Amino acid sequence: MSEAYLKALSKLSKRISVSKSYWDYIVNIKHKNVKGLEREVINALKNPVEIRRSTKDPSVYLYYGKYGDKFVCVVAKHLNEDGFIITVYLTRRFVGEVVWRS
Repeated sequence: MSEAYLKALSKLSKRISVSKSYWDYIVNIKHKNVKGLEREVINALKNPVEIRRSTKDPSVYLYYGKYGDKFVCVVAKHLNEDGFIITVYLTRRFVGEVVWRS
């Protein structure tokens, strides 16, 4: 596995990370509008306004952090104490089952 580019201990006490190459894929291919939002991604993991669990995969969690009039959603897969970022996107709509709320 490549070295972590971003890493944070999430509100749910999981060590979440993403490699530089995968982060580049997210911001250059999948969701270009999150380029430069590394600080907001870390903040969403550490201090989210809400955390939800995916209805399709119970090991996938959605961390929502405030960003202007929208929310940055960090989608992370949990594996024991660790996890990794699947994707990041901006949204106004929350999905999934509520796990934690500020």
